[in-house]
Amino acid sequence: MKTKHTFTVIFFTRKSRSNPKQLSIYVRITINGKRSEISLKRSIPSKDWDNNKSRGRGSSQKVRTLNTYLDEVYNKLLECHKELLVEDKFISSEAIKARYLGEDDNSKTLRELIAYHHGNMAFALKKGTMKNYYTTEKYLYKFLLKKRRLKDIYLKQLNYEFVTDFEHFLRNYKNSKKQLMLSNNGVMKHLERFKKMVNLAVKLEWMHKNPFNQFQLKYQKYDRAFLSERELELLESTEFKNERLQRVKDCFLFSCYTGLSYIDVKELTEDNIVKGIDDRYWIYTKREKTDECVKVPLLPKALEIIEKYRALQKEDYTDGLLPISSNQKTNKYLKEIAGLCNIHKNITFHVARHTFATTIMLSNGVPIETVSKLLGHSKLTTTQLYARVIETKISEDISNLLERFKIRGKKLKAKS
Repeated sequence: MKTKHTFTVIFFTRKSRSNPKQLSIYVRITINGKRSEISLKRSIPSKDWDNNKSRGRGSSQKVRTLNTYLDEVYNKLLECHKELLVEDKFISSEAIKARYLGEDDNSKTLRELIAYHHGNMAFALKKGTMKNYYTTEKYLYKFLLKKRRLKDIYLKQLNYEFVTDFEHFLRNYKNSKKQLMLSNNGVMKHLERFKKMVNLAVKLEWMHKNPFNQFQLKYQKYDRAFLSERELELLESTEFKNERLQRVKDCFLFSCYTGLSYIDVKELTEDNIVKGIDDRYWIYTKREKTDECVKVPLLPKALEIIEKYRALQKEDYTDGLLPISSNQKTNKYLKEIAGLCNIHKNITFHVARHTFATTIMLSNGVPIETVSKLLGHSKLTTTQLYARVIETKISEDISNLLERFKIRGKKLKAKS
């Protein structure tokens, strides 16, 4: 806010309470007659202070050092006034004082930004997402301490160099066993979360330049693991005498035929099973991750698994529709199950979701738009990351195309 105003800076003294022969030095900022004062934490003998010049009197080393410091304070206050004008901020003596002392928004630090972000986002983001932000926070503090020898840094000091140095730190970070901790995409995820926090600072006007403007996040594309039709049949036909493995297998297969993630399967109750307009059973639920509504028709094999455990529900467990273990234990048991079934893939529970999208749906001609709705994705591009058209489907489509060419050729011959 640019307005006409008077602006003065003067230095003055007051008698020291602890030493009557010493004067304590202050600076007074005046805007349109309204004053703000700052103690400079400096003192000078009464005989060495020149009231007319508002400076130390004499040419001793101590006086010259003091006067140099006063000149620096004066120039810094002028710079604060100029910054507020450029930023179109309200100009007042208190605003200049706050800018000088580093108490305004322009002097916020990285720790203050992280605390603000976590405090406001803890209710908006899921616990798993917040857990990832806490991990990024730890890496940022480790980087500051090891590479910059700092516990905190002003936001206005963040620049492109800081971002690239942080990236380099993440790429080379090793654990106690001297093993690299992060893949390329792991590094990019931490930088993406840091970027979101910086974007928040820009929106709050705590920063005026975004250090990520010239920085590009570069994720490596890779094929997501899924079970082929043969592997899925192999898993289905294998029965385990070990009840723990059998239950994990059943929960995994249920996800293969519904596309639900681990947490969404865990949260399922009888209330989520509804009869649809087609007189078939459907799952009506909300994705824990995105809050998107999901409606999935229950395929026969998924319904069989539900019915299998309905009878056991009251006897063995009460929390959900299926007897699913913790995510960590489930993934551990799935590796054991894959080995026993001679499936040579690194299987986690999320592989079931990929299997649903690829082997159950797309490979059987279900349009990707329908698959996207069943997976609860808000964007089609997200579904395209899960889905891939496997060779057998390509071969089948090309065979159909060649067949159509043959029929068209026969019709043309018949006409001629």
